[in-house]
Amino acid sequence: MTAENRTVVVTGIGAFTPLGGDAATFWEGLLAGRSGVRALTEEWAADLPVRIAARVAVEPGEILPRPLARKLDRSAQFALIAAREAWKDAGYQAPATDESNALAPERLGAVIASGIGGVTTLLDQYDVLKEQGVRKVSPHTVPMLMPNSPAANVGLEVGARAGVHTPVSACASGAEAIGYAIEMIRTGRADVVVAGGTEAAIHPLPIVAFSNMMAMSKNNDDPQHASRPYDKGRDGFVLGEGAGVVVLESAEHAAARGARVYCEAVGQGLSSDAHHIAQPEPTGAGVARAIDDLFARNELDRSEVVHVNAHATSTPQGDTAEIKALRRTLGEHLDHVAISATKSMTGHLLGGAGGIETVATVLALYNRIAPPTVNVVDLDDDIDADIVRDEARKLPVEGRIAALNNSFGFGGHNVVLAFRTV
Repeated sequence: MTAENRTVVVTGIGAFTPLGGDAATFWEGLLAGRSGVRALTEEWAADLPVRIAARVAVEPGEILPRPLARKLDRSAQFALIAAREAWKDAGYQAPATDESNALAPERLGAVIASGIGGVTTLLDQYDVLKEQGVRKVSPHTVPMLMPNSPAANVGLEVGARAGVHTPVSACASGAEAIGYAIEMIRTGRADVVVAGGTEAAIHPLPIVAFSNMMAMSKNNDDPQHASRPYDKGRDGFVLGEGAGVVVLESAEHAAARGARVYCEAVGQGLSSDAHHIAQPEPTGAGVARAIDDLFARNELDRSEVVHVNAHATSTPQGDTAEIKALRRTLGEHLDHVAISATKSMTGHLLGGAGGIETVATVLALYNRIAPPTVNVVDLDDDIDADIVRDEARKLPVEGRIAALNNSFGFGGHNVVLAFRTV
Protein backbone atom coordinates (compact mmCIF):
# COMPACT_ATOMS: atom_id res chain seq x y z
CA MET A 1 0.00 0.00 0.00
CA THR A 2 1.50 3.34 -1.02
CA ALA A 3 1.66 6.42 1.16
CA GLU A 4 -1.02 8.06 -0.96
CA ASN A 5 -3.69 5.53 -0.01
CA ARG A 6 -2.73 4.45 3.49
CA THR A 7 -5.69 3.50 5.69
CA VAL A 8 -6.27 5.91 8.57
CA VAL A 9 -7.91 4.90 11.86
CA VAL A 10 -9.10 6.61 15.03
CA THR A 11 -7.27 5.40 18.13
CA GLY A 12 -8.11 8.08 20.70
CA ILE A 13 -10.91 10.51 21.53
CA GLY A 14 -11.27 13.46 23.88
CA ALA A 15 -14.08 15.93 24.49
CA PHE A 16 -14.68 18.97 26.69
CA THR A 17 -18.27 20.02 26.14
CA PRO A 18 -21.50 21.51 27.52
CA LEU A 19 -22.61 17.95 28.34
CA GLY A 20 -19.50 16.83 30.18
CA GLY A 21 -15.81 17.34 30.75
CA ASP A 22 -14.73 14.12 29.04
CA ALA A 23 -15.76 11.95 26.12
CA ALA A 24 -17.60 9.36 28.22
CA THR A 25 -19.77 11.95 30.00
CA PHE A 26 -20.38 13.76 26.71
CA TRP A 27 -21.56 10.53 25.09
CA GLU A 28 -23.74 9.65 28.06
CA GLY A 29 -25.39 13.07 27.84
CA LEU A 30 -26.05 12.69 24.12
CA LEU A 31 -27.68 9.30 24.52
CA ALA A 32 -29.82 10.63 27.38
CA GLY A 33 -31.00 13.55 25.23
CA ARG A 34 -29.78 16.06 27.80
CA SER A 35 -29.51 19.73 26.84
CA GLY A 36 -26.43 21.72 27.83
CA VAL A 37 -28.06 25.09 27.11
CA ARG A 38 -28.51 27.37 30.12
CA ALA A 39 -29.43 30.95 30.94
CA LEU A 40 -26.50 33.35 31.14
CA THR A 41 -26.55 34.72 34.68
CA GLU A 42 -23.54 37.05 34.43
CA GLU A 43 -24.22 40.74 34.98
CA TRP A 44 -22.93 41.58 31.50
CA ALA A 45 -25.65 39.46 29.92
CA ALA A 46 -28.60 41.18 31.61
CA ASP A 47 -29.37 43.61 28.78
CA LEU A 48 -28.40 41.44 25.81
CA PRO A 49 -31.02 40.38 23.26
CA VAL A 50 -29.80 36.78 23.67
CA ARG A 51 -29.20 35.58 27.23
CA ILE A 52 -28.69 31.84 26.72
CA ALA A 53 -25.71 29.72 25.73
CA ALA A 54 -24.23 26.25 26.16
CA ARG A 55 -21.26 26.69 28.46
CA VAL A 56 -18.87 23.83 29.18
CA ALA A 57 -20.10 21.58 31.97
CA VAL A 58 -16.79 21.79 33.88
CA GLU A 59 -14.69 24.92 34.20
CA PRO A 60 -11.16 24.38 32.82
CA GLY A 61 -9.70 26.03 35.93
CA GLU A 62 -10.82 22.96 37.87
CA ILE A 63 -8.53 20.80 35.74
CA LEU A 64 -5.56 22.87 34.61
CA PRO A 65 -2.99 24.31 37.04
CA ARG A 66 -3.57 28.01 37.52
CA PRO A 67 -0.14 29.15 36.25
CA LEU A 68 -0.75 27.27 32.98
CA ALA A 69 -4.36 28.40 32.62
CA ARG A 70 -3.35 32.06 32.98
CA LYS A 71 -1.16 31.76 29.88
CA LEU A 72 -3.88 30.21 27.71
CA ASP A 73 -7.00 31.63 26.15
CA ARG A 74 -10.13 29.72 27.06
CA SER A 75 -10.19 28.11 23.60
CA ALA A 76 -6.66 26.75 24.09
CA GLN A 77 -7.56 25.51 27.57
CA PHE A 78 -10.43 23.49 26.12
CA ALA A 79 -8.25 22.08 23.34
CA LEU A 80 -5.45 21.09 25.68
CA ILE A 81 -7.80 19.24 28.04
CA ALA A 82 -9.48 17.35 25.18
CA ALA A 83 -6.13 16.57 23.55
CA ARG A 84 -4.69 15.20 26.76
CA GLU A 85 -7.68 12.89 27.10
CA ALA A 86 -7.43 11.72 23.49
CA TRP A 87 -3.66 11.22 23.75
CA LYS A 88 -4.02 9.07 26.85
CA ASP A 89 -7.00 7.22 25.37
CA ALA A 90 -4.85 6.30 22.37
CA GLY A 91 -2.34 4.68 24.71
CA TYR A 92 0.33 7.37 24.69
CA GLN A 93 1.36 8.31 28.21
CA ALA A 94 4.07 10.88 27.48
CA PRO A 95 5.09 13.30 24.73
CA ALA A 96 6.92 11.81 21.77
CA THR A 97 10.69 12.09 22.13
CA ASP A 98 13.73 11.28 20.06
CA GLU A 99 14.36 8.27 22.32
CA SER A 100 10.82 6.90 22.07
CA ASN A 101 10.42 3.63 20.19
CA ALA A 102 6.63 3.97 20.02
CA LEU A 103 6.46 7.21 18.04
CA ALA A 104 9.12 9.46 16.56
CA PRO A 105 8.24 13.16 17.02
CA GLU A 106 9.10 13.81 13.36
CA ARG A 107 6.21 11.47 12.45
CA LEU A 108 3.68 13.21 14.72
CA GLY A 109 1.48 16.17 13.74
CA ALA A 110 -1.18 18.36 15.31
CA VAL A 111 -4.08 20.09 13.53
CA ILE A 112 -6.38 22.01 15.86
CA ALA A 113 -8.82 24.54 14.42
CA SER A 114 -10.77 27.47 15.77
CA GLY A 115 -13.26 29.60 13.89
CA ILE A 116 -12.65 32.78 15.86
CA GLY A 117 -9.58 32.09 18.00
CA GLY A 118 -8.78 34.01 21.18
CA VAL A 119 -11.59 36.52 20.89
CA THR A 120 -12.24 36.65 24.65
CA THR A 121 -8.57 37.40 25.33
CA LEU A 122 -8.53 40.11 22.65
CA LEU A 123 -11.64 41.85 23.96
CA ASP A 124 -10.82 41.42 27.64
CA GLN A 125 -7.26 42.72 27.28
CA TYR A 126 -8.50 45.72 25.30
CA ASP A 127 -10.77 46.49 28.25
CA VAL A 128 -7.75 46.21 30.55
CA LEU A 129 -5.80 48.63 28.34
CA LYS A 130 -8.61 51.19 28.35
CA GLU A 131 -9.47 50.91 32.05
CA GLN A 132 -6.14 50.11 33.74
CA GLY A 133 -3.45 51.33 31.37
CA VAL A 134 -0.62 49.89 29.30
CA ARG A 135 1.33 48.29 32.16
CA LYS A 136 -1.56 46.00 33.06
CA VAL A 137 -1.91 44.32 29.66
CA SER A 138 -0.74 40.71 29.92
CA PRO A 139 2.58 39.93 28.17
CA HIS A 140 0.94 36.65 27.12
CA THR A 141 -1.77 38.44 25.13
CA VAL A 142 -0.48 37.77 21.62
CA PRO A 143 0.28 34.04 22.14
CA MET A 144 -3.15 33.74 23.74
CA LEU A 145 -5.24 35.51 21.12
CA MET A 146 -3.65 34.14 17.95
CA PRO A 147 -5.91 31.57 16.22
CA ASN A 148 -3.11 28.98 16.08
CA SER A 149 -2.61 29.10 19.85
CA PRO A 150 -4.65 25.92 20.56
CA ALA A 151 -2.78 23.99 17.87
CA ALA A 152 0.58 25.31 19.01
CA ASN A 153 -0.03 24.40 22.62
CA VAL A 154 -1.30 20.92 21.75
CA GLY A 155 1.74 20.46 19.50
CA LEU A 156 4.02 21.43 22.37
CA GLU A 157 2.14 19.11 24.73
CA VAL A 158 2.61 16.00 22.58
CA GLY A 159 5.93 16.94 20.98
CA ALA A 160 4.67 17.16 17.38
CA ARG A 161 7.35 17.91 14.77
CA ALA A 162 5.72 16.73 11.54
CA GLY A 163 3.71 19.95 11.37
CA VAL A 164 1.26 21.98 13.46
CA HIS A 165 -1.62 23.53 11.53
CA THR A 166 -4.73 25.66 12.08
CA PRO A 167 -7.43 25.68 9.40
CA VAL A 168 -9.77 28.65 9.82
CA SER A 169 -13.02 28.25 7.89
CA ALA A 170 -15.68 29.48 10.32
CA CYS A 171 -17.99 26.69 11.51
CA ALA A 172 -16.35 24.14 9.20
CA SER A 173 -12.94 24.64 10.85
CA GLY A 174 -12.93 21.63 13.18
CA ALA A 175 -13.99 19.22 10.45
CA GLU A 176 -11.48 20.72 8.03
CA ALA A 177 -8.75 20.15 10.62
CA ILE A 178 -9.63 16.46 10.87
CA GLY A 179 -9.79 16.14 7.10
CA TYR A 180 -6.38 17.80 6.80
CA ALA A 181 -4.99 15.41 9.39
CA ILE A 182 -6.29 12.40 7.47
CA GLU A 183 -4.47 13.67 4.38
CA MET A 184 -1.25 14.18 6.36
CA ILE A 185 -1.24 10.48 7.22
CA ARG A 186 -2.45 9.29 3.82
CA THR A 187 0.29 11.14 1.99
CA GLY A 188 3.03 9.97 4.32
CA ARG A 189 3.77 13.25 6.10
CA ALA A 190 2.94 11.71 9.47
CA ASP A 191 2.06 8.43 11.13
CA VAL A 192 -0.02 9.98 13.91
CA VAL A 193 -1.91 13.29 14.06
CA VAL A 194 -3.80 14.86 16.96
CA ALA A 195 -6.70 16.74 15.37
CA GLY A 196 -9.90 18.56 16.24
CA GLY A 197 -11.56 21.88 16.89
CA THR A 198 -12.16 24.28 19.76
CA GLU A 199 -14.08 27.46 20.43
CA ALA A 200 -14.70 29.87 23.32
CA ALA A 201 -16.75 32.81 22.08
CA ILE A 202 -19.41 33.27 24.77
CA HIS A 203 -18.85 37.01 25.20
CA PRO A 204 -21.12 40.04 24.76
CA LEU A 205 -19.70 41.18 21.41
CA PRO A 206 -20.01 37.87 19.48
CA ILE A 207 -23.44 37.28 21.00
CA VAL A 208 -24.74 40.72 20.02
CA ALA A 209 -23.13 40.49 16.58
CA PHE A 210 -24.71 37.11 15.80
CA SER A 211 -28.01 38.30 17.25
CA ASN A 212 -28.06 41.40 15.05
CA MET A 213 -27.54 39.10 12.04
CA MET A 214 -30.78 37.35 13.11
CA ALA A 215 -28.81 34.11 13.33
CA MET A 216 -29.43 33.20 16.98
CA SER A 217 -32.43 31.94 18.90
CA LYS A 218 -33.92 34.51 21.25
CA ASN A 219 -35.87 31.91 23.23
CA ASN A 220 -34.46 33.25 26.50
CA ASP A 221 -37.35 31.98 28.63
CA ASP A 222 -36.85 28.33 27.68
CA PRO A 223 -33.11 27.72 27.18
CA GLN A 224 -33.16 23.93 27.03
CA HIS A 225 -35.66 23.92 24.17
CA ALA A 226 -34.14 26.82 22.22
CA SER A 227 -31.96 24.72 19.93
CA ARG A 228 -34.47 22.75 17.87
CA PRO A 229 -33.16 21.63 14.48
CA TYR A 230 -35.84 20.60 11.96
CA ASP A 231 -38.71 21.92 14.08
CA LYS A 232 -41.13 24.30 12.34
CA GLY A 233 -40.59 26.85 15.09
CA ARG A 234 -36.78 26.95 14.99
CA ASP A 235 -35.47 30.50 15.10
CA GLY A 236 -31.68 30.25 15.05
CA PHE A 237 -28.71 28.59 16.71
CA VAL A 238 -27.59 28.66 20.32
CA LEU A 239 -23.93 29.51 20.93
CA GLY A 240 -21.89 26.76 22.58
CA GLU A 241 -18.29 26.33 23.64
CA GLY A 242 -15.84 23.45 24.08
CA ALA A 243 -13.48 21.21 22.16
CA GLY A 244 -13.34 17.79 20.53
CA VAL A 245 -10.08 16.03 19.61
CA VAL A 246 -9.23 12.68 18.02
CA VAL A 247 -5.96 10.83 17.55
CA LEU A 248 -5.65 9.63 13.96
CA GLU A 249 -3.10 7.01 13.01
CA SER A 250 -2.09 4.94 10.04
CA ALA A 251 -3.57 1.47 10.34
CA GLU A 252 -0.09 -0.07 10.06
CA HIS A 253 1.26 2.04 12.91
CA ALA A 254 -1.73 1.29 15.12
CA ALA A 255 -1.48 -2.45 14.44
CA ALA A 256 2.25 -2.51 15.13
CA ARG A 257 1.72 -1.22 18.66
CA GLY A 258 -1.48 -3.18 19.31
CA ALA A 259 -3.67 -0.10 19.66
CA ARG A 260 -7.41 -0.21 20.18
CA VAL A 261 -9.14 1.10 17.04
CA TYR A 262 -12.50 2.87 17.20
CA CYS A 263 -13.11 3.02 13.48
CA GLU A 264 -11.59 3.90 10.13
CA ALA A 265 -11.36 7.56 9.10
CA VAL A 266 -12.27 7.09 5.45
CA GLY A 267 -11.68 10.64 4.21
CA GLN A 268 -13.24 13.98 3.42
CA GLY A 269 -15.21 15.77 0.74
CA LEU A 270 -14.84 19.51 0.17
CA SER A 271 -16.59 22.27 -1.73
CA SER A 272 -17.50 25.95 -1.50
CA ASP A 273 -20.80 27.61 -2.30
CA ALA A 274 -19.66 30.92 -3.87
CA HIS A 275 -23.15 32.12 -2.95
CA HIS A 276 -23.20 34.44 0.10
CA ILE A 277 -20.92 35.32 3.00
CA ALA A 278 -23.43 34.15 5.61
CA GLN A 279 -26.40 32.46 3.92
CA PRO A 280 -26.34 28.84 2.74
CA GLU A 281 -26.98 28.06 -0.91
CA PRO A 282 -30.73 27.30 -0.65
CA THR A 283 -30.86 24.28 -2.98
CA GLY A 284 -28.03 22.50 -1.17
CA ALA A 285 -25.99 22.33 -4.38
CA GLY A 286 -22.71 23.26 -2.66
CA VAL A 287 -23.15 20.70 0.08
CA ALA A 288 -24.10 18.09 -2.52
CA ARG A 289 -20.82 18.76 -4.34
CA ALA A 290 -18.91 18.11 -1.12
CA ILE A 291 -20.74 14.81 -0.59
CA ASP A 292 -20.13 13.78 -4.19
CA ASP A 293 -16.46 14.77 -3.81
CA LEU A 294 -16.22 12.49 -0.78
CA PHE A 295 -17.47 9.47 -2.69
CA ALA A 296 -15.42 10.29 -5.79
CA ARG A 297 -12.11 10.51 -3.94
CA ASN A 298 -12.52 7.75 -1.35
CA GLU A 299 -13.26 4.04 -1.43
CA LEU A 300 -16.71 4.23 0.09
CA ASP A 301 -20.02 3.04 -1.27
CA ARG A 302 -23.13 5.12 -0.65
CA SER A 303 -24.98 1.98 0.46
CA GLU A 304 -22.58 1.64 3.43
CA VAL A 305 -23.79 4.91 4.98
CA VAL A 306 -26.35 4.28 7.72
CA HIS A 307 -25.90 7.39 9.87
CA VAL A 308 -25.31 11.12 9.46
CA ASN A 309 -24.32 13.54 12.20
CA ALA A 310 -25.83 16.58 10.52
CA HIS A 311 -24.60 20.17 10.67
CA ALA A 312 -28.21 21.19 11.50
CA THR A 313 -27.70 24.36 13.52
CA SER A 314 -31.43 25.12 13.97
CA THR A 315 -31.61 27.89 11.37
CA PRO A 316 -34.60 27.90 8.99
CA GLN A 317 -32.58 27.95 5.75
CA GLY A 318 -29.56 25.84 6.72
CA ASP A 319 -31.39 22.78 8.05
CA THR A 320 -33.53 22.48 4.95
CA ALA A 321 -30.67 23.01 2.48
CA GLU A 322 -28.63 20.25 4.11
CA ILE A 323 -31.46 17.72 3.83
CA LYS A 324 -31.94 18.67 0.18
CA ALA A 325 -28.25 17.97 -0.42
CA LEU A 326 -28.45 14.58 1.28
CA ARG A 327 -31.51 13.63 -0.77
CA ARG A 328 -29.80 14.83 -3.94
CA THR A 329 -26.70 12.70 -3.34
CA LEU A 330 -28.06 9.63 -1.54
CA GLY A 331 -31.39 9.38 -3.32
CA GLU A 332 -33.77 6.71 -2.02
CA HIS A 333 -31.02 5.32 0.19
CA LEU A 334 -31.51 8.37 2.44
CA ASP A 335 -34.71 6.70 3.67
CA HIS A 336 -32.48 4.10 5.37
CA VAL A 337 -30.10 6.60 6.99
CA ALA A 338 -30.54 7.67 10.63
CA ILE A 339 -29.88 11.41 10.96
CA SER A 340 -28.91 12.98 14.27
CA ALA A 341 -28.63 16.69 15.03
CA THR A 342 -26.57 16.79 18.20
CA LYS A 343 -26.47 20.61 18.26
CA SER A 344 -29.98 20.31 19.70
CA MET A 345 -28.17 19.38 22.93
CA THR A 346 -24.75 21.04 22.70
CA GLY A 347 -25.59 24.25 20.91
CA HIS A 348 -23.31 25.35 18.08
CA LEU A 349 -19.61 25.37 18.92
CA LEU A 350 -18.64 27.17 15.69
CA GLY A 351 -15.06 26.05 14.96
CA GLY A 352 -15.31 23.44 17.70
CA ALA A 353 -18.44 21.80 16.26
CA GLY A 354 -16.60 19.51 13.84
CA GLY A 355 -14.43 18.31 16.71
CA ILE A 356 -17.11 17.24 19.17
CA GLU A 357 -19.36 15.98 16.40
CA THR A 358 -16.56 13.81 15.05
CA VAL A 359 -16.22 12.31 18.52
CA ALA A 360 -19.99 11.71 18.53
CA THR A 361 -19.85 10.12 15.06
CA VAL A 362 -16.95 7.85 16.02
CA LEU A 363 -18.76 6.70 19.16
CA ALA A 364 -21.99 6.17 17.22
CA LEU A 365 -20.18 3.72 14.93
CA TYR A 366 -18.15 2.10 17.70
CA ASN A 367 -21.27 1.46 19.80
CA ARG A 368 -23.61 1.11 16.80
CA ILE A 369 -26.12 3.56 18.19
CA ALA A 370 -27.25 6.95 16.88
CA PRO A 371 -27.87 9.80 19.36
CA PRO A 372 -31.26 11.47 19.36
CA THR A 373 -32.31 14.89 18.10
CA VAL A 374 -34.26 16.60 20.86
CA ASN A 375 -36.81 19.43 20.82
CA VAL A 376 -38.46 18.41 17.53
CA VAL A 377 -42.08 18.95 18.49
CA ASP A 378 -43.45 19.77 15.04
CA LEU A 379 -41.28 18.44 12.21
CA ASP A 380 -40.83 20.83 9.29
CA ASP A 381 -42.71 19.63 6.22
CA ASP A 382 -39.59 20.19 4.08
CA ILE A 383 -37.47 17.77 6.12
CA ASP A 384 -37.67 14.73 3.88
CA ALA A 385 -35.49 12.35 5.91
CA ASP A 386 -35.44 9.93 8.84
CA ILE A 387 -34.58 12.08 11.86
CA VAL A 388 -33.67 10.21 15.05
CA ARG A 389 -36.06 11.94 17.45
CA ASP A 390 -36.22 11.95 21.25
CA GLU A 391 -34.52 8.59 21.86
CA ALA A 392 -31.25 7.02 20.71
CA ARG A 393 -31.57 4.38 18.03
CA LYS A 394 -29.60 1.19 17.40
CA LEU A 395 -27.67 1.02 14.15
CA PRO A 396 -27.23 -2.24 12.17
CA VAL A 397 -25.16 -4.75 14.13
CA GLU A 398 -24.02 -6.85 11.19
CA GLY A 399 -21.34 -5.97 8.65
CA ARG A 400 -19.34 -2.83 8.05
CA ILE A 401 -21.27 0.41 8.30
CA ALA A 402 -20.31 4.03 7.68
CA ALA A 403 -21.34 7.45 8.91
CA LEU A 404 -20.97 11.00 7.65
CA ASN A 405 -20.25 14.10 9.71
CA ASN A 406 -21.27 17.36 8.02
CA SER A 407 -19.87 20.81 8.81
CA PHE A 408 -20.51 24.07 6.98
CA GLY A 409 -19.32 27.60 7.64
CA PHE A 410 -19.84 31.28 6.85
CA GLY A 411 -18.16 32.00 3.55
CA GLY A 412 -19.67 28.89 1.98
CA HIS A 413 -17.20 26.32 3.33
CA ASN A 414 -18.50 22.73 3.11
CA VAL A 415 -16.72 19.76 4.70
CA VAL A 416 -18.07 16.20 4.86
CA LEU A 417 -16.12 13.58 6.80
CA ALA A 418 -16.69 9.83 6.51
CA PHE A 419 -15.95 7.12 9.07
CA ARG A 420 -16.47 3.35 8.89
CA THR A 421 -16.42 0.41 11.29
CA VAL A 422 -13.44 -1.94 11.15
